[in-house]
Amino acid sequence: MYSAEDIKELVEKSLKGLQYPDGPSELYAPVTYSLSVGGKRIRPILTLLSCNLFTDRITDKCILPATGIEIFHCFTLVHDDIMDKADMRRNQPSIHKKWNTNTAILSGDAMCIESYKLLSYAETAKIHDILHNFNKAALNVCEGQQYDMNYENKTTITEDDYLRMIELKTAALMSVSTKTGAIMGGASSSDIDRLAKLGLNLGLAFQIQDDILDSYSDSKKIGKDAGLDIANNKKTYLLTSAIRLAKGEQKKQLIALLNNKEIPFEQKYAEMKEIYDSLQVKELAEAKVKEYFSTVENELKAVDVKQERKYFFKEFIDSLFGRQK
Repeated sequence: MYSAEDIKELVEKSLKGLQYPDGPSELYAPVTYSLSVGGKRIRPILTLLSCNLFTDRITDKCILPATGIEIFHCFTLVHDDIMDKADMRRNQPSIHKKWNTNTAILSGDAMCIESYKLLSYAETAKIHDILHNFNKAALNVCEGQQYDMNYENKTTITEDDYLRMIELKTAALMSVSTKTGAIMGGASSSDIDRLAKLGLNLGLAFQIQDDILDSYSDSKKIGKDAGLDIANNKKTYLLTSAIRLAKGEQKKQLIALLNNKEIPFEQKYAEMKEIYDSLQVKELAEAKVKEYFSTVENELKAVDVKQERKYFFKEFIDSLFGRQK
């Protein structure tokens, strides 16, 4: 059995071992930079932990596709940073700031292509299922990002709208990670479905937790500029809850803040946080995270393998939410 730390070492070794052409350096240097500035490697770890539930044979035919999923995730971050005008990623300048926007777009495209190349190293008999599911998830990510951008121009959206958006943008890739791992490990169809549902709910919980961190943590802790969600009127679980709960003058103040394009960031951030605190939307978001995490735990319990094979998987998902054994 492999711990999350063991698997992360395998993924880092795989990433460092990737070979790129000598040129043009403007294309490949940003790719190397993006993959070298760190990251939790959550998706490939989930992929290989899911695989390890069902088999002890974690070979390159598993590691390389998992690495491909991580590269696809990094590609989406490169393009997201351009669209969000985010200058920092993982406490380092984002690619479009270190180089320029055109370079970031093209290097991101190269990363997307590289991800598919690595996915194709899966066992031949399993490639069709893996690529079929991955293609669907990849398109879902694009759909979710488009909804995310659309919602920036809307003053209000419902919580259901928001949850559907993050199901596409964030949770779909988590779900295909666990599902791909189960397929590579030779799981039964019912266990493949359980791992897909587990990943989906884990992704929903993870994104809402990220919403909380964006508004309630400092930049150094989260590795990117804090408060960008508020500055960009990005719809989060916190904001949609506030829109639903605010009444009277407070509702008017909230809508005015969302519509005010001239207000200084610091002032907007402080006033929005005051509204959030008075409506206790942070606590509501935390409760939603616990709800999704409970589903994750239940799906893991239902997976038809011996309990001891689940130990490292459970340890890892607990660690994502600051839980102790």
